[in-house]
Amino acid sequence: MIRLNLVLLLAVLASAFYLVHTQYESRRLYTAIDRAQAQARKLESEHEQLQVQKRAQATPARVQQLATRQLDMRPVTPGITEYVALPAAAAVPAAEPAR
Repeated sequence: MIRLNLVLLLAVLASAFYLVHTQYESRRLYTAIDRAQAQARKLESEHEQLQVQKRAQATPARVQQLATRQLDMRPVTPGITEYVALPAAAAVPAAEPAR
């Protein structure tokens, strides 16, 4: 009878330790999930801010301003446009119709 009681006592103690360990792991994993979700929210917020900044940097007015200031470009006008024409001898002959 004493051996049975000792075996049952050891089984209860082992069960209790396992339960405590399982609860500890559960809490640890829950906090890890919570941290990961917080980091995901932070990264999503940063991503949205970067998208807004990207759209602000790519506006046509800003691109034109940078082109005129930094690259010394100017808008196209008919007065400064040069057209290139091919000489008549260099023109590509028309293809013969298929039979």
